[in-house]
Amino acid sequence: MKMVIATGSATAVALLTIGLTAPMAQRGATSPPTQGAPVPPARGTPAQPARGTPAAPARGTPAASAYNGPRTPDRKPDLNGIWQVLGTAHWNLEPHSAIEGVPAGMGVVEGEIPYLPAALAKRNENFQNRMTADPLRKCYMPGVPRATYLPFPFEITQTPQHIGFAYEFAHATRTIFLDGTPHLDDLDFWMGDGRGKWEGDTLVVDTVSLGDQTWLDQAGNFHGSDLHVVERFTPVDASHINYEVTLEDPKVYSRPWKMNMIIYRRLEKNLELLEYECTEHLYLKLFKERAGKQ
Repeated sequence: MKMVIATGSATAVALLTIGLTAPMAQRGATSPPTQGAPVPPARGTPAQPARGTPAAPARGTPAASAYNGPRTPDRKPDLNGIWQVLGTAHWNLEPHSAIEGVPAGMGVVEGEIPYLPAALAKRNENFQNRMTADPLRKCYMPGVPRATYLPFPFEITQTPQHIGFAYEFAHATRTIFLDGTPHLDDLDFWMGDGRGKWEGDTLVVDTVSLGDQTWLDQAGNFHGSDLHVVERFTPVDASHINYEVTLEDPKVYSRPWKMNMIIYRRLEKNLELLEYECTEHLYLKLFKERAGKQ
């Protein structure tokens, strides 16, 4: 039996409390070396580092972490706080020109989204109907990874056993378990079933059970019920996180694909998550539309 669960309005702290009680480079011509410039080694000769320059670690050897921000008592990067993506991924993950109500964007996808032919036709249909068909316009949960790059802030609450995400949009929440427990079976969550681990200073979150009711952006990019998402949160310093996402769904895409963006820490004084009551706004809009037709 499949059980459908929509995430409610619990805060990140409450969510964690509940969790604790349950077990292209451009191709061009190369200029000749100028006088005095180092001459490249002959083909087949390994390059030697310049004098005074430390050699790069051998392939397969992990490099030392570049993160120099604050850490938690268990020596993990401290991600506690309010964050937000500043970009246009919410409107369209791929490069796009500006249209009414949509700013132009460079895109966040590595290459292009590798849709299968039938899925590409569906994406194009979604785009044509996006003003009414986007699930977000019906106040559904945004899903993963879309919740991260909505034009709303979100809060991270971190413990050694759990990572809690609380989103300003529609009170959406996630609890990422770090205790090594496996994914739950035969469930269908709007925000997925997330399991996490630390790889050095990178938080890796593996999410399944996402269903097929959410989109990836406002342009109609979508996924199916077999979507598997792996997010990598790699903090650069106290205020910036490199966010890399790999998506795999063999019924929709011909291969796994990636997107990349930066998450910024919000630093305003006395900042806190406010409320965006989507259902209330939708009700008022529908009420006014119906009143105008009478």
